[in-house]
Amino acid sequence: MLGLFPALAIAGCGKTSGPPPLRVWAMSYEGDYSPFLMPGFTAATGIPVEVQSLPTTASHEKLLTAYAGGALPDVLMLFNGWVREFAMIGAVAPVPSPALTAGLFPGIRDALRIDGVDHAVPWSVAPQVQYYRTDIVAEAGYATPPLDWAGWLTMARAIKRRRPDNYVFLMLLNWPGALLTMMTQAGATMLRDQATRGNFRSEPVREAFAYYANLFAEGLAPRAASTEVQDPLAAFAQGFFAIWPSAPTTLLDLRRRAADIAPDRWGTARLAGPNGPGPVSGDSAALCVSTTTDRPAEAWALVRHMTSRTSELTFQRMIGNLPARLDAWDSPQLALPVLRAFREQMAQPAPIPPVVEWERIQGEIQLAAERVVRGLQTIGQALTALDERVDQLLARRRALVDAGKIA
Repeated sequence: MLGLFPALAIAGCGKTSGPPPLRVWAMSYEGDYSPFLMPGFTAATGIPVEVQSLPTTASHEKLLTAYAGGALPDVLMLFNGWVREFAMIGAVAPVPSPALTAGLFPGIRDALRIDGVDHAVPWSVAPQVQYYRTDIVAEAGYATPPLDWAGWLTMARAIKRRRPDNYVFLMLLNWPGALLTMMTQAGATMLRDQATRGNFRSEPVREAFAYYANLFAEGLAPRAASTEVQDPLAAFAQGFFAIWPSAPTTLLDLRRRAADIAPDRWGTARLAGPNGPGPVSGDSAALCVSTTTDRPAEAWALVRHMTSRTSELTFQRMIGNLPARLDAWDSPQLALPVLRAFREQMAQPAPIPPVVEWERIQGEIQLAAERVVRGLQTIGQALTALDERVDQLLARRRALVDAGKIA
């Protein structure tokens, strides 16, 4: 990677007589490492590229503000759950060619289609799996963690008996992925009446909430948010917990910290479900072209480059996130045993409810769960309040559906 810095410097400065740079905004590791994909595009096209890495926590507001001010970049990364919102307000353009979204894992493209039209190209797929300490799980009598809820709980209790001063699971209270996955795997339909009202008092949601809350009640998971766990990787290495539902980028962190925890002390498996593995949530991301760009052909050419097989494999080596294209999985680098669970999970992505308010609803779900876990509300109280809050968030959508203005 260090060898790319001279090329990056040239691309960043550009030639005064050449075309102006295309602008790209992206978040998290994708934003930090995207510059390493650009020299190849610049060498092939003569077009320089400037990448701005946005802080994830402030990116949603920054993107909306930029759209309102006519300052969006040519190409922008959006988390999959945001695409419908930005398409609705007219911020992102439809994908101009089916070739850009061909050859993808089934289900991944579907999450980004709106009324049959693609508005984004899948780029960085990040389903969750369970990372587990092989030695701690083996001490409890298991070769790998069970993949059903009852077995998962039995294993966890066995680990806790052997290690009473530590925990078994790390599921941070301000991250909704684990609970959303449990609800999806339990068969929950979280919205009803044409996705205009909450459906959180349904039995599958109640079942998932009860299972999730019980893990904390039995002392199997710490009542902690991300701000209260300074270094999860160090805690994992020290055996503070044994099971960690997380995304592919954790692979990069584990490689960096191999001195703290050797590769033979951890493994990956699909997340447990009520009766076995099922659909799983994740923070997958896609690339869009803004409707305000005055260089759409060049912008889509850049998207094509960034989502190509070569670029996706480069990115997988750098940050761990997985290729959405089926042909990339022919590469030997994706044949590693720790990637098998991710490969299997990619065939079952959790569906995203078709409402632009989903980002806010996820936050409300996790707030409700935290109140239950911390003993501030019963499950019944939390789910009743959650339905009421979600109904408020969906009031505008409900009025539009009732008026026949949207389907």
